[in-house]
Amino acid sequence: MTTPPLFSGFDGLMSLSRREGVDIRPTLLRVLADLYVQTSTHSDEEARQFVELTSRLIDQVDDATRAAVRARLALYPATPAPVLKHLGLKPSYPDRRVPLAREIHALSVPETTSAREPASTVRETQLRMASRLSMQPADAAEISGLFFGAGPAERAQILHNLAETPLKASPRVPAFRAERAIEALEMAAFVADVENFTLELGETLILPSKIATEVVNDPTGEPLACAAKALGMPSPVFQRVLLFLKPEIGTSVHTVYRLSRLYDVLTERSALIMLAAWRGSTMAATRAKYRSALYDDERNRARPATSQTRTTPQPASGVAAPRTGSSQNSGR
Repeated sequence: MTTPPLFSGFDGLMSLSRREGVDIRPTLLRVLADLYVQTSTHSDEEARQFVELTSRLIDQVDDATRAAVRARLALYPATPAPVLKHLGLKPSYPDRRVPLAREIHALSVPETTSAREPASTVRETQLRMASRLSMQPADAAEISGLFFGAGPAERAQILHNLAETPLKASPRVPAFRAERAIEALEMAAFVADVENFTLELGETLILPSKIATEVVNDPTGEPLACAAKALGMPSPVFQRVLLFLKPEIGTSVHTVYRLSRLYDVLTERSALIMLAAWRGSTMAATRAKYRSALYDDERNRARPATSQTRTTPQPASGVAAPRTGSSQNSGR
């Protein structure tokens, strides 16, 4: 078997692991996933090798590693279908196209509550266990950056895939608080008060002002739809917000139609996972900001044990130095 450059050295590492008795399979699986998602497209040979290599490791690693790789590959649109199936994920669309706004409803009907068959007890148990995987700040920052950096169609695909990831979602906003916030947001949108709208949204969803501003001011509107769904805003209210809050969105029939369709098929779980990513990304940025100042702090905190040389104080000018006993004896 000839290993392509993308996965060079894999067999050698496996041989070293068996010889030295160190289990590096979890690390190898994470590295393989990281390398694969760094490129948007892959050749058939690279995809075949990725399927072969990951299939050898998925069943041999711990649950935490498998869940982390599963969450990472679920967000990547070019993950091979055999790998998705091996990880218990639903394969993406056969032609690998990201769904456009007109396709979202038709493709997602099986996921809606009205058209979905009752899930089996085993499936429900697996989802409950998987949803307990907390999101690390670095992963949250990566998901948030990937979402904000994607286009409208790619964002729809990311939100669709988040529902299948084993990531822990943020808790729901209390009903009484959400109801009051939705009323305030609708009033602010009606008078196009973007500043107060942003402030109310950030306070209700516990988002930093920077993230809340980015969500509201996003030109294509998917983050706003996600935030509104996390808040539990009814669809008619969200449509009114779109029409009145920002003229660049409200005056575009296509944009309002597209976001309304996205909002109708967007699941609450996907929105709450994205909310958790927005919150966690702030924590990651804070850690990165203060890490250089706190690094090696314990070592620098200790008092240096350098030797100090005592110096004899010199007498002030015009003041005679006191005589010592030895000098008096020498004068005799």
